[in-house]
Amino acid sequence: MGQTNNNLNDVTASLAKNKLLTDCYRHMQSDDLMLPTIPDVAFKIRRAINDDKSSTSSIARIVQIDPSITARLIQIANSPLYRGRKKIESCPEALTRLGLKTAQDIITAFAMKSVFNAKSHVIRQKMAELWAHSSYIASISAVFAHKIPGFDPDRAMLAGLIHDIGIVPILTYADNHPDILANPKDLVETVKELRADIGVQIIRHWDFPEDFEEVVINAENWFRNNNNPANYSDIVMISQLHSFIGKVDIKKIPKIDDLPAYKKLAGHLDANDSINILDTAKDEIEHIRQMLA
Repeated sequence: MGQTNNNLNDVTASLAKNKLLTDCYRHMQSDDLMLPTIPDVAFKIRRAINDDKSSTSSIARIVQIDPSITARLIQIANSPLYRGRKKIESCPEALTRLGLKTAQDIITAFAMKSVFNAKSHVIRQKMAELWAHSSYIASISAVFAHKIPGFDPDRAMLAGLIHDIGIVPILTYADNHPDILANPKDLVETVKELRADIGVQIIRHWDFPEDFEEVVINAENWFRNNNNPANYSDIVMISQLHSFIGKVDIKKIPKIDDLPAYKKLAGHLDANDSINILDTAKDEIEHIRQMLA
């Protein structure tokens, strides 16, 4: 009880001196914080794919509204990840090869980049850094999922992309209120306090699968330990840890084999392959990053 009171006191003290945190917290609590929206074409495609009455040809007509998404869908259908004996040249063929559920996740991933945008140079740069980080985690997550039975690489990619989505409304609010960021540490503190709660609001607003909420909540909950089977939050967590290699002081991050998430996944992964995944799957990771870019 004493620890809970201390945590509450810490949050109260932070709110008192950090206006960005105060404002975002207040808007989040009243459910009127500006949340990002998925581009309309991606929303229509998701709705059509989930409609039992839709056909591949009717879904293809919606996809083809956006020529850039159509071109990239055909490109990935011909990529080493999905390549067949015949070269794909049309949207319906691409949808057939990929499968509708896979196409849905890939199209959503393509469309999400537009969410990471801002007016001011400073916040636009931070959005670009956030997208670069998220797409890197998405790439590593997809590669892991290829190697682990029972996981869908495209869903893992989307999980990696959305793990930090709760930061976007915070940056958007700062972008619309440039006078509010008196101290750069205010942004760091606000992200730390509100990232997960806002992220869950977005996942629900977008009507994404419920297990993506757990991805948002537990992306950096390193020592979360339960008896449940491994899930996408475990893959994203391990991917995050791999992304820090060579970029973060090794003393500041937990050892991979100490993590409960790693122990759940280790039975499906060769240990050396896991540790050296950035080297062993470098080309595959780079290919997915380029696809998202």
